[in-house]
Amino acid sequence: MGKSSKYPSYSGGTVNINGTNVSKTSRSGNSVNSEYTMNKNEKNIYNSVQSNMANVLQDLFTISAPQRTEWQNQLSAMKNVGIQNINDIFNPLQISLKNDVASRFGNLDNSVFLDRLSAITDSKSKAVADLSNNLALAQNDLYSQEIQNRMNLLALLDGLNNSINNNILSYLGLANQNSNSGNQYNNLAYKANTLNQGNLLGSIARGITGSYFS
Repeated sequence: MGKSSKYPSYSGGTVNINGTNVSKTSRSGNSVNSEYTMNKNEKNIYNSVQSNMANVLQDLFTISAPQRTEWQNQLSAMKNVGIQNINDIFNPLQISLKNDVASRFGNLDNSVFLDRLSAITDSKSKAVADLSNNLALAQNDLYSQEIQNRMNLLALLDGLNNSINNNILSYLGLANQNSNSGNQYNNLAYKANTLNQGNLLGSIARGITGSYFS
């Protein structure tokens, strides 16, 4: 009669998809290990997500020199257009005023010209101030939008990362369930085998005892 094991045998668990083992649970010594095997495409996606998340987080609020130069070019273009628009509006007014006053009074040294010129100059100064404020707001918008774009990208990457991890955990859970099912069977089989061996030994003992005293 072979010597029975002190403990039930351990049953590992596996998950196979299309003939490929994608997840398994096994025992090595006193440790139980669960493992998920990625295919090539999954590895590429996973590594790309991890790498991009690290890059975004590392420089989340840092604006590079090339980015600053690009923004400055955009703001300079906006400034040039704004100045051109202001000149296109107010320069003809000034010229028209000079011509009108000169034709009526023969010179520009009079209160009519100076008052009207002052009004035009004040309006032009206000337009320049508004342009300056708009450029400052545009600069802030460029920074805010860039940070928001990075946050959106980070959220997308985080969603992909969570999806991948949830998929891995799901398959590991299936492998563990299969392992648990196998171990439950082994426990029942071990108990049944132990009970049968006990009954067999009891029968043998009773037989020996009966023969001895007969």
